[in-house]
Amino acid sequence: MGRNLHTRERLRPVDLAREHGLSTQAVRNYEADGILPAAERGPHGYRTYTPRHAQALRAFLALVPGHGHATAASIMEAVNRDAVEEALRLVDESHAQLLEDRRTLQAVADALRDLEPVPQERGEMFVGPLARKLGVRPATLREWERAGLLRPGRDPRTGYRVYSAADVRDAKLTRQLRRGGYLLERIAPLIDQVRSAGGVVPLESTLSDWHSRLSARGRALLSGAAALNAYLDR
Repeated sequence: MGRNLHTRERLRPVDLAREHGLSTQAVRNYEADGILPAAERGPHGYRTYTPRHAQALRAFLALVPGHGHATAASIMEAVNRDAVEEALRLVDESHAQLLEDRRTLQAVADALRDLEPVPQERGEMFVGPLARKLGVRPATLREWERAGLLRPGRDPRTGYRVYSAADVRDAKLTRQLRRGGYLLERIAPLIDQVRSAGGVVPLESTLSDWHSRLSARGRALLSGAAALNAYLDR
């Protein structure tokens, strides 16, 4: 009886792979990367896994949606070498990042709430002061300009870029959206909408989508934590 139970607990790479729709090579790669504990080898050198390996794989795949592949891999690798505190620190960092992203979303919503057209009067800021105000490099402002997000004028005497009040507003909004994970090509239509004084209504769907993605990440972090805790308990 004991021998039969022992046999049933021995799993092949294909057994782990099939449960999650993975290839057996993916399972072997996860073991090589430390995501799974090292497998035992049979008399002929074949890998044999146990329910512990199956649970490690479930924990890793549960961690990925909330933490991303790289961080999830680092968490599992730390756990499997008994560096549990390091793994928990990585978990905490992902939660802290989610909180920061939520604050960024709120900042963007606040910035748009009372958005009004800004007259294109002569600006008062050059590239250096504006960069310092936003906490970015001047090269970043020039990159945003090349992407069509900013349209500074030029000082007639020096030829230096001059940013109007509207440019400063667009730069602030761009920085907030970049912190929220938006690519420049996704920000451009929003800036165009703001410039056309269309109000915040066209932007509400973007903010709603952003909020939904953050909520999904929060739920994914909870699911990953539950799976990781079950693996640690084992």
